[in-house]
Amino acid sequence: MMRAWQMLLLIAALLPVPAAAQEAAVRYGSGPVPFLIRSTTDNSVIQPVMERFAELNPDLTITYEQWGSNALFARSRADCRDGSPPADAVLSSAVQQMVWLVNAACAQPHRSPATVVLPPSRRWRDELWGITTEPAVIVYNKRLLDGADVPRSRFALLDALRAKPGLYRGRIATYDIAASGLGYLFAYSDSLEATTFGALMEGFARVDAVATCCSAEIIAGVAEGRFLIAYNVLGSYVANASAPEVGTILPEDYTLVLSRAFMIPKHAAQRGASAELLDFLLSAEAQEMLVKAGLVAVIEETGSGLTASARRYIPLSPSLLVALDANRRALLLKFWSDTFGQGATP
Repeated sequence: MMRAWQMLLLIAALLPVPAAAQEAAVRYGSGPVPFLIRSTTDNSVIQPVMERFAELNPDLTITYEQWGSNALFARSRADCRDGSPPADAVLSSAVQQMVWLVNAACAQPHRSPATVVLPPSRRWRDELWGITTEPAVIVYNKRLLDGADVPRSRFALLDALRAKPGLYRGRIATYDIAASGLGYLFAYSDSLEATTFGALMEGFARVDAVATCCSAEIIAGVAEGRFLIAYNVLGSYVANASAPEVGTILPEDYTLVLSRAFMIPKHAAQRGASAELLDFLLSAEAQEMLVKAGLVAVIEETGSGLTASARRYIPLSPSLLVALDANRRALLLKFWSDTFGQGATP
C-alpha cells in the first residue's frame, strides 16, 4: 500500500512560488544580431563555453541571463501564454518544468546528427534535450567527519542519524523544495525510487535538519562546518565551489543523475542560432569543456565505484508531469514544512 508521504509527492504540483527575475546578465560578442539565452547555470561556470560559441558566431551579440529555476519557469510560461517575445534558448536544471513547457506546446523542434544520437532519456519529441550529466551527491566536511563515519548510502545515513542524533542536530542540510525547482525534482525522484525516503524525512525531522534555497549556501555551510552533511546536492556545484574541505559521495544504493534541459521557445526570433547553440553544446569540443567545468561527470564503475544498476538517470519524459492543482501542491509543502519546521509554504 502506498504511504501517505508517497501519495503527497506523487500528486504534488510543479507550479513555482513567486520568485525574483534574473539574477545576472552577461554579454558575449558584439555582432549585429541579438541573441538571448536564459539559464539556471551560473555564468561563471559556463563562461568558457559561451565565449567559444560567440567566437564561432561573430555575427551574434549574446546576452546570457542567469535565473533561478522557478522564476525562469514562470517567465517562460508567461511568454508562451501571452505571446510575448521569448528568449531564443532556455537551459534549466529543473527539467520537470521544461517537460511541462514542451507538453504545453511552448517549444519548437530541431533534429540533427548531434541530437539523434542522444539516448532516449535525454531527448523528448525532438523539442527537449539533455546537455549535461550531473549526479546528486551527499557532501560532507572532511575535517569534521572521520572517513569511517561518512555515510555512503541512504541506509548508512539513516543509521548515522539514529546512532548519533546529538552530533547531527541542526547540522544536516538539503534544498528547500518550495524555493528550488531542482530540490523539488530530487525529492520527487526520491519518492519514486527510495523505500528509505519516508524514514529519511523522519530522521531529518528528529535532528532538526535545515532546508535552504541554494547550492552555494549549502556548500559554503558544509565548508565552514555549520553543516556536517548535505543531502542531494548537485555534484557540479561542488566541483566548482573550490572548497577542499568538502568531500562528495555518490550514494551506493542509487545516485540520481540529471541532464540540464535545453529548449528552443516556439516563437524564438533567432531559432537558427538556437539550433546552432544546441548542436555546439552537444559537440565533442563543448562536451570536453563541460567536463572541465564539472557539468559533465564521467560516471564509470572503475572510477566512481558506482555500479550501472545504481545509476538513476532522470528522464526527459512525460513521467515527470504531475497534477498542477494548487491544493495538492499545498499538501506537499505542508508535508515538507512538517519535516523541516520552516521554509516550505504554499
